Parts: sequence; C-alpha cells; structure tokens
Amino acid sequence: MSQPCFSTSRKFRDEDIPVRLTYDDVLLVPKKSNIKSRRDVHTRTMLSRNVMLNVPIVGANMDTVCEVDMSIALARAGGIGILHRFCSVEEQCRMVEKVKRAQSYHIYNPRSVSPTDTIKEALVTMEYDYGSKYGISSVVVLEGDKLVGILTRTDIQFHQSSTNILVKDVMIPKEKLITTTNVDISISEAQKIMHDGRISNLPVVGSDFTLKFLITATDICKLLQNSNATMDLEGRLRVGAAVGVKKGDLARARKLVEVGADVLVIDIAHGHSLLEIEMLKLLKEDPVIRSKNVDIIAGNICTAKAAEDLIAAGADGLKVGVGPGSICITRKVAGAGMPQLSALFEVCPIANAARVPVIADGGVRLSGDVSKALAAGASTVMLGSTLAGTDESPGSLLVKDGKKVKVVRGMAGYGANMAKNERENQSQDNIFEMTPEGVEGIVPYKGGAQGIINSMVGGLRSGISYCGASNIPEMQQMCDFVRITSAGLQESGHHDISKM
Repeated sequence: MSQPCFSTSRKFRDEDIPVRLTYDDVLLVPKKSNIKSRRDVHTRTMLSRNVMLNVPIVGANMDTVCEVDMSIALARAGGIGILHRFCSVEEQCRMVEKVKRAQSYHIYNPRSVSPTDTIKEALVTMEYDYGSKYGISSVVVLEGDKLVGILTRTDIQFHQSSTNILVKDVMIPKEKLITTTNVDISISEAQKIMHDGRISNLPVVGSDFTLKFLITATDICKLLQNSNATMDLEGRLRVGAAVGVKKGDLARARKLVEVGADVLVIDIAHGHSLLEIEMLKLLKEDPVIRSKNVDIIAGNICTAKAAEDLIAAGADGLKVGVGPGSICITRKVAGAGMPQLSALFEVCPIANAARVPVIADGGVRLSGDVSKALAAGASTVMLGSTLAGTDESPGSLLVKDGKKVKVVRGMAGYGANMAKNERENQSQDNIFEMTPEGVEGIVPYKGGAQGIINSMVGGLRSGISYCGASNIPEMQQMCDFVRITSAGLQESGHHDISKM
C-alpha cells in the first residue's frame, strides 16, 4: 500500500499575504478639467490589436446575454457582442451570418434565386414567415453570376400558396431595373439615384450585367442612423465569437471565420493553462484564420505571469477576471481568484507594454465601475448580467412577484450545460458529474439595451472628465486612486433618505 506523500510546507505569515482590491475599495481623485461639455469626451478604444470600438462595451459570451439581437444592438451603438459557444457550430455560424447581414453598404453575395425557381423555393431563400424578424424583403435573380431581375415581397404577396408559378413570371426583369456600373459610388450618389428613381435596391453591375454587389435603401438608412457603429471594411457590423479548447474547436473556429467573425475569443475559466496556450498557438498558426487576419483574444486570467505567457503565445487581446461576475462562484467552489481591480493592476502594465488590449470581464455593476476599470488600464469592459434583463437578451420575459424578470446564468453551471447538450443533441447522462462554478438567477427587466449602453457610456464620459482627461488613454495617464473605508463606501451611495 502506497504511503501518502508530504511536501515541505511553505511558511506563510500574515504580512506575507498581500491585500487585493476591487472596484468598491477605491475612488478616482477629481482633477482640474478643461472639458466644456462631456459630449467632447471621446470613448474610442481597442478591443484587440486590430479591432477598434467607438465605445468600450463588450457583450459577454453567455447564452442568456449575447446572441444575434444583442450583438446587433451593441455593434450599432459602437461596441461589440461576443456570441457564445454553447450551441452547435452550425447555429453559431448562422448567428454570425445574421449579424453580418443586418447592416452593410455593399452587400456582396446577396441572397439570390434562379429565374426557374418556384415561388415556394424563393420564400425559403427569403426566410419569409409572415413578418419574420430576420426575413428579407427582396432577392436578386441570377443566372450564374449575371443579374436578370429582382424579386420583392410585393411581387409575390398574392402567390405565396402557389406551387407552379416561377420566379421569372413575377420578378422585375433587368430591363426595368435601375442599375449602375460605378463600383466606387458614394452613399450620397446612391441616395440620389434611389430617390430620383423611387427604388429601394440599386444593383452595381459590370458591363455584361455581372453582379458586383447590391446597395439597399434600408442599409443606407441604418448607416446614417448609426454613425457610431462598429463596422468592418465592407461596412458590415462587427461581431466576435467564442471557441473552446477541446477537440473540434479548431474546426469551429475555421467555420466561424469563414462566415465572417471578426474576432475569436478562447472561452475557458482558467486561461493560464497549457490547454489555452496550445489552442492559442493553433489558432494563430492556422492558415484559414491567418488569411482572414482575425484577432484572437485569450482568457480568463488575473496575474502578470499569465499575461506574459499568453502574449508570448500570440494573444491579440486578454480577458481579465477570475470570479468577479455576479453569477460566477469559482472563488467559492475552487477557492481561487483575484479581486478584479488588483487583477487589472497586475495584468495591464504587462499587456499595455506589449500593446495588447485588455478586457475587464466581470464585477461591473455601475458606470463608475467602468471608469475605474478603464483607469486601471483596461481598454474595454465586458458586461453580462447588466445586459441580461434587456429586450435584446435571449430568453422570455417572466413574471415573479408581479415584476417582469429575465433569467441569467453562469456558463459553468448545470443549466447552461444542459441547454448546450440539448442544442447539440447530446446526452445529459453525465451532466451532474461536473462541479458547477456558475449559478442561475433572475434580473429585473430593463427595456432596450440602448438605455443601458447610454447610461454606462455617459457615466464613463463623466469619469474621464473628473480625471482631467478628454479620452481613455489620457485618463489612464492622469488618474489617481484613493482607497476608502466601508464608511466611505456607504457615504458614496444614497443615504439618510428613503429612496423613491
């Protein structure tokens, strides 16, 4: 019978164990400001080495937070959403495609049908479901790569039940279409052509009617309404996607990149691990991913050494946070973690020296926490439960004690993993063999996500101004922190009144 092994125990003294801080332990020191209006404060920042955002808000890759609607809302507001991986590869790829098609000035490879397709087949291509949110109002009609017409919902509104009518019988033929051969056409030029011709679709074609791309009035309106949006070089909304570190995740990553994902996030709780480093190297060296110039964000971590190792392995961004999230119980279950502000103090000097942006993931409850996280060196903050109760978050509205609520859950909990297995048609037999590090709960219904984003960004603008700065890099250079007591924390909120 083998004997237990004993190591020479390390001797710890109270003074050897450092104190670490989180957001509520500190305040930013107000300084002289030259800002006349907080509208003059700029919030542009970097998500990763090559992806810029106009506001530093990132949607958490959680199945109760960030799917298509949330990603669209965040990108239009100037941030970005990270689509969760707790679904099949095909479903995650469809989500990427829907975000990328939600808004674009140049629509390359638009949805198309053949002139010999039936109306029923065309309806499937248009995803028409009597007002479906994601259905499209028109498709181009192609023979090979040549434009022969356009089919709109108006053209087929009286033929939806027909089985023998063909697209060519009801489409608008190319002879009646207004087109242009100017591939460098500006938005104002396209607007004028569409207004003068009273059209909503402007195909850009070659001399032989080869379709180059499509411009739609709907997308021009969206571009003008969302001038702050986070867009790629083709004018499409940007979106990120999460991948894991297991067998099959490299193939998942390739497919996500091929359908248009702008950034990949390696999503595991303990990012300072050999599994993470090996996956990071695989992704950085993969020819498909490299050909698309897609950045890879690694995490989650909370120490300087972790930052050094992941940067050395090729990380284009770092996600910081072990245990600060409202639905995360890693610190209780594993006894491991780091208070979030000190984790940023550890990681950010290493990351910033290497020009690798940092995402502060977790622990943000108020806009003041956003200011503190960015002042500490982070480039962006990732929001989870803060966004979970909005219209755009996945899931249905529930009523509890007469109040509207929505569900939020940690991705390392039973509920999220059972839902993942169900979405991927996998067995639930071994689900309770895992030790959960996430919980499931409810949050109040909050309305549209735009209001939450505006509140967070508005508070951040104030925080930057209070530091005497006009943008995030200036704030990081000029800011000072002070530690406060529990009495100081109580004084910081409302007190001595009954809140209405």
